[in-house]
Amino acid sequence: MLSSRVVTRAVRSTALRPSIASHTAMRTYAQPASSASTRPPVALYGVDGTYASALYTAAAKSSALDSVSKALDNLSSVFKKDAKLQSVLKAPTLTVDDKKQIIAELAKHTGGADKGDIVKNFLTTLAENNRLGVLEPVCEKFGVLMGASKGEVELVVTSAAPLENRVLSRLESAISKSSYVGQGKKLKVVPKVNPDIRGGLIVEIGDRTIDLSVSAKMAKLNKLLKDTL
Repeated sequence: MLSSRVVTRAVRSTALRPSIASHTAMRTYAQPASSASTRPPVALYGVDGTYASALYTAAAKSSALDSVSKALDNLSSVFKKDAKLQSVLKAPTLTVDDKKQIIAELAKHTGGADKGDIVKNFLTTLAENNRLGVLEPVCEKFGVLMGASKGEVELVVTSAAPLENRVLSRLESAISKSSYVGQGKKLKVVPKVNPDIRGGLIVEIGDRTIDLSVSAKMAKLNKLLKDTL
């Protein structure tokens, strides 16, 4: 496992290392897009969305969107195979040498798809800004941008247990006819499982979220009881 190669050194020190650079003062990875063709097709928010958008712009300027997308898909597979990797990347005790080793190992897992070392340079930027921990969601958000560039609208359906195909098909059919999906757009359903929601569904499309989970209902009930008492 990739994580086992760095975890020993990652936990050597118990002292927290100071951040190399804050998010607001981070090194700019890509200059603002000069044309519509290099701009991300949709606006994404959060740290992972910001980095994914910057990487999209850099890849578009180099005409390397497909190769970068493939490289990130390969990295996503690494996370699925190595459950400990995400926690290692988030470790606050990683040294500069640890990060260099991680980048070198991750670069090996891009499957030769990283033309021009765009992804490797991006990993270096994440390391310098103590943001290696957002790599997994960045890979996911980059996929959203690639889908949007092809006219896809992503529908994320989170449930406590895997949903049957017929349930997903009914959701897809209902939402594809709604105003949430523009004319000529293709709906892409992405099912996710999160036992923590305890039941119900969380539906996300674009910047809209409909939380029908049991955990959300319990949180509202607890707040109501707390406010009342």
